[in-house]
Amino acid sequence: MRDIKNIILCGCGAVGSVYADIFSKYPDINFRVLVDEERYTRYSNNPIIFNGTPLKLNYILPSDDTFKADLIIIATKMSGLSDALSQMENFVAEDTVILPLLNGVMSEEIVAAKYGRNKVLYSYFIGHSAVRVGNSITQDGVNTIVFGSDCPADIENVARVKSLFDKYKVTYSIPNDIRHSLWTKFMLNVCANPTTALFRVNFGQMLSNKKHIQLALNILKEVQLVAAAEGVRNPETLVDDTLKALNKMCPEGKTSMLQDVEAGRKTENNIFAKSVVLLGQKHSIDTPYCSMISELFDVIDFGK
Repeated sequence: MRDIKNIILCGCGAVGSVYADIFSKYPDINFRVLVDEERYTRYSNNPIIFNGTPLKLNYILPSDDTFKADLIIIATKMSGLSDALSQMENFVAEDTVILPLLNGVMSEEIVAAKYGRNKVLYSYFIGHSAVRVGNSITQDGVNTIVFGSDCPADIENVARVKSLFDKYKVTYSIPNDIRHSLWTKFMLNVCANPTTALFRVNFGQMLSNKKHIQLALNILKEVQLVAAAEGVRNPETLVDDTLKALNKMCPEGKTSMLQDVEAGRKTENNIFAKSVVLLGQKHSIDTPYCSMISELFDVIDFGK
């Protein structure tokens, strides 16, 4: 089993900066942050500040053909995934492992369609929300990469990533059923991100409002039906699992979608409520609450 030494990070925002901060501190790792020329100029002149300290990062441009990655971590938003897949092409080798830490439940299949299923592990980030203001990012250290595979052929790749994370003290979890776990995170996002953004509330305010929780439950029940149709195992536990995860969120934390609305950015509606609607249509499942939420954000995002 070959150790992971060469690492590329795509996306250095609220999630990516957590791992840029970790890996950039170790001189025995060949760690690079993949950027286009515009971002290279911007970050060089105005470095990303993580928890009050400017990050000293080694950047790499898509045109570089001298570096092959053992591990590529994709921490963009879904809107940036297509560009990331094109820009990382020079760095993918035969045994490269790819961790797409994006929200939603579609990114692994999109990455696999371009680079092969044998390179991609199911993965996601969970923790207390980071707060981004301009180029400054604050995160309280509660963060975990959840990853794994439902394919026996991926055992070695899971072991390689686990060995890396153990060595460099990256907090991680490898669940027994990674797809069930992935859908639990997705359900949390679908019930919390859009609703907190609509009502402009943090997690604590959401959890203390019984009407808000009832709305979240109605959304969760729709996603549960879609998950069952998609072949997720043990779907009957998904709602309770999601509520347990929701109650562990930092009360003062804000969802990424609320932060997008407050900053005037386009939201990730396409991979939250709207994706549930589309999957519901695929399986002839009615999703009225998700449809309502999706249409509201189509209005909010119009023209952005």
